[in-house]
Amino acid sequence: MFSFGTLAAGLGVGTVAEMTRRRLGMVEEPQGQTLDSIFLTPANAERIVNTLCKVRGAALKIGQLLSIQDNNVISPVLQQAFERVRQSADFMPRSQVEYVLTSELGNDWRSHFDEFSLVPFAAASIGQVHHGKLVDGTEVAMKIQYPGVAEGINSDINNLVSVLKMCNVFPTGMFIDKLIEVAKRELSWEVDYVREAECTRKFKDLLEPYSADYYVPRVIDELCTKKVFTTELIEGVPVDKCKDMDQETRTHICKLIMQLCLRELFEFRYMQTDPNWSNFFYNCETKKLVLLDFGASRSYDKKFMDNYIRIIKGTADRSREQVLELSRTMGFLTGYESKAMEDAHVETLMILGEVFTEKVGEFDFGAQDTVLRITRLVPTIITERLCPPPEEIYSLHRKLSGVFLLCAKLGVKICCRDMFLEVYSNYKFDT
Repeated sequence: MFSFGTLAAGLGVGTVAEMTRRRLGMVEEPQGQTLDSIFLTPANAERIVNTLCKVRGAALKIGQLLSIQDNNVISPVLQQAFERVRQSADFMPRSQVEYVLTSELGNDWRSHFDEFSLVPFAAASIGQVHHGKLVDGTEVAMKIQYPGVAEGINSDINNLVSVLKMCNVFPTGMFIDKLIEVAKRELSWEVDYVREAECTRKFKDLLEPYSADYYVPRVIDELCTKKVFTTELIEGVPVDKCKDMDQETRTHICKLIMQLCLRELFEFRYMQTDPNWSNFFYNCETKKLVLLDFGASRSYDKKFMDNYIRIIKGTADRSREQVLELSRTMGFLTGYESKAMEDAHVETLMILGEVFTEKVGEFDFGAQDTVLRITRLVPTIITERLCPPPEEIYSLHRKLSGVFLLCAKLGVKICCRDMFLEVYSNYKFDT
């Protein structure tokens, strides 16, 4: 709580200082800017980043979630700050690492290892990862949760959102309270490493028929607790770092990811929803996609998915009427929206569905103006939306956006329609 109080005070001081500089003519005051632009200065953004990386946990996770919001929804200054947060977190001191391991695994935890590094090789919002070598020679990655994270989810998120609401950065149509409700639920899943171990084993079983293309590391059960999670160490390159590989390899990677996404949705109805692409590695020797971090995995209701695949089929067939009708059925729209809102909503889905249309053949992700076209529709949706989207959409579209953005970053062309139609032809409807 002290960190957030200090942050609020610092932001207030920074805002007053910026207002003073503008009034004295020390900096140019852009026309039409209001308190939120004065509030969200680079100095204040730096204060937000430093605080979130220090407190870690749930508040840092919210910062990471908000980093993927569109610049037309969240101020570009704040979005850039959260992007830095998404890439950063402070390490635990060694004494704290040893305390957690002793508390979770017992005083003899070192007896499992020939080697163990107390210095982490990676850190994230709710934990950090250490390298070890078991007595049988198996190299492992051990994720250790920051103390107090699970207990502080509600208070940390509420404190952060209260501070950010001071500068009115959340437009009404964003339905921030609903987003936060969903985030709290997802975070309660992610801090339960016993659940993550179960999700990891489930994904390993689901992907067994596709083991030629995908690999899920083995869980080391005896070194897993609610706050410690251990798997075999894997080798590979994070997929978003593969942009300098040859075109054939980049295309292969993106095909694997797109096929996986469609299978998760419409075959398994079970998806790993974290958009952080450092959780997806490519092994150049085996040519497999290696999958990590299943804490954010969730299932989807069959009735919801029956209608959702129909919406995707409607966009692929360019049927605006079907998309509009299903959007009302699923709760995207109430039926009382303005014509402008209905048109903007449907057009957004139609733009996203172009990847599955017949006319495009190989969809060129790198050459599309998808983001620009959707950006033009965002102001209408934000100001005229009457209800939040179905809660499943927050995680689902977060993952889909990540897939599309990665394909654009790697500059690939893929015939996605064939992939979708294969999944659609095998889909079994209940409703």
